[in-house]
Amino acid sequence: MQPTPATSSRLFIPALGRFYLFAHDGVETLLRVVVGLALVTHGTGKIANPFGAAGMVESLGFYPGSLWSLLLACTEFFGGIFIAIGFLTRPSAFAAFVVLMVTVYFHWIVQNEGYSGAELSIIWAAVMLFFAVRGANRYSVDAKIGRAF
Repeated sequence: MQPTPATSSRLFIPALGRFYLFAHDGVETLLRVVVGLALVTHGTGKIANPFGAAGMVESLGFYPGSLWSLLLACTEFFGGIFIAIGFLTRPSAFAAFVVLMVTVYFHWIVQNEGYSGAELSIIWAAVMLFFAVRGANRYSVDAKIGRAF
């Protein structure tokens, strides 16, 4: 819930209400940009060799591996760009959420690492789910064009 002057009276320190109201969209935008750019960084190697993960995705049961490897590379690289700039935010974040849930399965089940191996993927997946449901805010391409998915 976005803070409002009315909810400030419920705060332990009501004077912080004005700061929260001021910072809300900016901090959310910062989070979206940071996670989007981190996803781009993670996908840069994959987009340079988009079929390089074919064997890995086939080992997880995704056939044909060349198709799924290409989709993985595009999701991480272009999806990260889209999330960072707030364009097609919901579908991009949902695609990244699906990829990250596969990585949770990979680390927890396939690699038998349990929670400790999947923890980072779980956190990333939660952030992507947030943006898949929330979408972008007023500081986004979606807002500038007046359309959202």
